[in-house]
Amino acid sequence: MNAFIYDAVRTVRGKARPDGGLASLMPEELVAAAVSGIAERMKARPPVDVLIVGAVGQVGTQGGNIALVSKFQAGLSDGTSAFSINNYCASGLTAVGQAASMVSAGSCRSAMAGGVEMMSRVPFMADQADYYTNSALPAKARYLPVALAADRLAEDAGVTREEMDEAALRSQQRTADAEGTGLVASRLAVNGLERDECPRLLPAEKLASLEPAFAALAEHYREVLGRQVDHRHTVAHAPPMCDGAALALVGVEGLLESAPRARIVAFAEAGGDPAASLTAGLTAMDRVLSQTGLTLGQVDRIEYMEAFAVSVVRFLTERNPDPDKVNVGGGSLAKGHPMGASGAILLSSLLDALDVADGRYGLVVMTGAAGVGSAMVVERIGDR
Repeated sequence: MNAFIYDAVRTVRGKARPDGGLASLMPEELVAAAVSGIAERMKARPPVDVLIVGAVGQVGTQGGNIALVSKFQAGLSDGTSAFSINNYCASGLTAVGQAASMVSAGSCRSAMAGGVEMMSRVPFMADQADYYTNSALPAKARYLPVALAADRLAEDAGVTREEMDEAALRSQQRTADAEGTGLVASRLAVNGLERDECPRLLPAEKLASLEPAFAALAEHYREVLGRQVDHRHTVAHAPPMCDGAALALVGVEGLLESAPRARIVAFAEAGGDPAASLTAGLTAMDRVLSQTGLTLGQVDRIEYMEAFAVSVVRFLTERNPDPDKVNVGGGSLAKGHPMGASGAILLSSLLDALDVADGRYGLVVMTGAAGVGSAMVVERIGDR
């Protein structure tokens, strides 16, 4: 692809509750903070032909084309086009992929793309879509909450409670260790909040004592589940709900005098079995690696979406990457999952991780509900 990332930033993540550190803001203010953050870091206001914003809950304060509202809030030019997308948990990465495709095709020279989710203002499933309750669909295609899909997948894949406890502890420990290092270099303080609010480092003994959290929810979805499930995920194995935003500035080569941070080598989307959920990210990963001719062993850093502990455990055990290359600064199990923003957040985190490691190739993998997946390979450009 002929598309380059000139910069990528992410806001701090605030708890999704009324007293959360970002809850007093509007979603467009978070996006505007990311726009300003890129301009300040580049010491210039870059040209923006297109603004693409992913958001899952596109109602209420995130309705009315949140990308367009964000364009106004950020003071972007009247000539900047703006549109919103919803690809569930992959939305933020899909937005960057769309920007890369537009730049590569010559339909624009520059785009800011990413996502936002203010779950303190727009709760999960606030759009009340008919899909969530449509019993006329085939059982395989009917909506199943991701937590229940994760429990069923853990049982089917033989992922143990102990493995998931280890994944949760690793995410929290690495998150704590990353503070004050280059792994958070592209994170923006917003609204007086300087660190992500959700991380909570629990000892292994406490993790082991937690009860499975989603058995009661299963009573409402027994028909869709199709069987009794051994519920294994606790609250520590689920990414906390939170507020956050992230953007990447994508453009043609030579867009600015300053060198880009990375080149987008390839991008892929994938669909998967909606009943299995949380599996299409691996398909997207296989596609994007096939496009590049790279193997996992040739990738220097990987950001793999911790969409419930089962997803990252399966990746580590079934694909056998070097664990020291995966989510080196912690993941969503610790820091939270502002749904529409997470893909762009992981991309920003990846660029920081590559900088710290002086690495060349990086991989982002997103997986979500109902068979949604996306993946991107970037090549870092050193000595900016």
